[in-house]
Amino acid sequence: VIAEEFLSLENEIDARNILESLKQNTQPQVRLNPLLDLKKIEMIFGQEIIKNTNFLTKTIDLKIDLGDPTPPSFIDTKELSLKYSLKEETDSELFSFLCRKKLNEKLKNVKKEDHQRYKERLEYEINIINTMNFPGYMLIVWDFVKAAKELGIEVGPGRGSAAGSLVAYSLEITNIDPIKYNLLFERFLNPERVSMPDIDMDFMQGRRGEVIDYVVQKYGYENVGQISTFSTMLPKGVIKDVSRIIGYSYEEVDKVTKTIPDMVKTIKEAESLSTNLNDFFKRDEQTKKIKKISQELIGVKRNIGIHAAGVVITDEGLSEKTPIIASENDGSTITQYSLNYLEDVDLIKFDFLGLKTLDVIQNTIKDINGRHNLNISTETIDIEDPKIYEMLREGRTEGLFQIESEGMKNLNKRLKPDSFEDLIAILALYRPGPMNSGMLDDFIERKHGRKEIKYMFDELEEVLSPTYGVPVYQEQIMSMVQIIGNFSLGKADIIRRAMGKKKKDVMDKYKEEFKNGAKEQNFDVIKASKTFDIIIGFAEYGFNKSHSAAYAMITAITAWLKLYFPAEFMTALLNSISDDRDKLTRYLNHCQKIGIEILPPSANASDIVFKTNGKKIRFGISNIKGVGLSVARNIKMSRGKGFCSFFDFLHKVDLKMLKKDSLEYLAKSGFFDEFSINRKKIISNSTDILK
Repeated sequence: VIAEEFLSLENEIDARNILESLKQNTQPQVRLNPLLDLKKIEMIFGQEIIKNTNFLTKTIDLKIDLGDPTPPSFIDTKELSLKYSLKEETDSELFSFLCRKKLNEKLKNVKKEDHQRYKERLEYEINIINTMNFPGYMLIVWDFVKAAKELGIEVGPGRGSAAGSLVAYSLEITNIDPIKYNLLFERFLNPERVSMPDIDMDFMQGRRGEVIDYVVQKYGYENVGQISTFSTMLPKGVIKDVSRIIGYSYEEVDKVTKTIPDMVKTIKEAESLSTNLNDFFKRDEQTKKIKKISQELIGVKRNIGIHAAGVVITDEGLSEKTPIIASENDGSTITQYSLNYLEDVDLIKFDFLGLKTLDVIQNTIKDINGRHNLNISTETIDIEDPKIYEMLREGRTEGLFQIESEGMKNLNKRLKPDSFEDLIAILALYRPGPMNSGMLDDFIERKHGRKEIKYMFDELEEVLSPTYGVPVYQEQIMSMVQIIGNFSLGKADIIRRAMGKKKKDVMDKYKEEFKNGAKEQNFDVIKASKTFDIIIGFAEYGFNKSHSAAYAMITAITAWLKLYFPAEFMTALLNSISDDRDKLTRYLNHCQKIGIEILPPSANASDIVFKTNGKKIRFGISNIKGVGLSVARNIKMSRGKGFCSFFDFLHKVDLKMLKKDSLEYLAKSGFFDEFSINRKKIISNSTDILK
């Protein structure tokens, strides 16, 4: 109460200090106004209010249970349990049933001799997920992924460690067979290190919001919320703000703050990097004051934003667990606790990410199927097609997911991939660590037979042969620790994590355990010791194979589409980046380089956006610089069966929307050339024409 009243009298900093002092029954330490003391407060509020406030703070006994988060339950369990005639109406019963049912469907495409292996792995995963109380979480993800696909929204094949789960593959949450590619479930959920499951899902960028809307409708507006983020005050922004308030002009301060790097976190660091700032602070008493106040404000929360992907779902109302606010844009619910505090209050995050490449893939396939009467889907595309890898070896990767940079082109030419396994490795190896450590060069030399492929133990060949004896992935590190050191995969994952922290005493302890485990299995202990040292060296650079494999699948799909249907693929790609003029120019030039003719804008032939025209691409109306989407829509809507002349065009379109500049840009682009009218005449007389 006192703090609120004081806001109107003085300022927030004073109010908070006084309130804190009152709680502790000490003299308030007011920083900005030394005249404010308890006597002044008494004069304003009266002794009784101070006593009552003190009494209230001492008698409040509020306990909030933090930690031990419980994932939400699946909302349709009862309905689906009745549908499938299950014995129990529980998440675990329904989850187990669906996993087994859907794996049996997947096994139709697996060799019979491998069926038992798949079934045993599935039962192992089901048991762990049920024991850790996560079946509801898995069912929720399964449900909204299924709903997205039913709505015709392209969903990514997987992301992160979830691709290592056979359960996720069976439920079609992911589209990567973890057994085929040696992916490990323990990298996703470790039974020996309890932590929340974290499944990140990629959806089409343009329709991601529809999936979140589905979840809100299903679980209720009050039970679903996006997650807040807070930007904090950093030197560059703080100095600008404080200087403006004190009375300095924007231009004067901008010259100083331009010399401060964006992510500098302290005034001291900013001064060390900017001579201009140093001089500014020494100028006079006012600038010294700016420095002092700026130092006080560093780290203070500046404004609230929304997490790019995170959504929380709860069985109870969100307001029971977190303060909430409504988004100014669409009224959706946002938690006021940021990401790091949500699990403490029993809220579990689900990630809904937008991936523009999925829009490109869907639009390309839709165009192909419509124009060629085919029934292609991402599931029917052969990611092992040798012609894909021939294209990659030649460095023809422009527009392909993750591998179109010059560095990636050069890597593909050097490494010369000839399989999907090689593509997985390329995405994992193209990082500073593997490149600077010599790991990438070692991989290439071994692949091409210029360096001998060796294994410390024959038992490691199956694990390391896909990467020519070089441990590239975290999953390989875990398997090596398991096979030689006789650890469980759960313990192996704990050791892998510890390796990244480089604590010598911890590593020495694990090394002894590793050697003892090797000895128990009759492995050479000296070789085992050397192997552990090799593992530690590679663990620092190891990448998550589950993530790399899932993204390599998207790369392979984009490569296949570009290879066999270049015009359709490039059309979708051009439309996906139409607001980026530099990329647009680059891709238009690339089209011409690979033999795709770009047809000019046309009053009667152009669509709103780029459109495939046989093996050519027609320029879109909205893609003409200076025209824009609303004008393009108006033109297409007005066209009907076509414009028979330039003046027919002027009569049909809404001239309130077609401004002078837009008309001139259309003319300059050749939009009216089919009417045999001189471009210069239109541009010179545009004002009179519109009148």
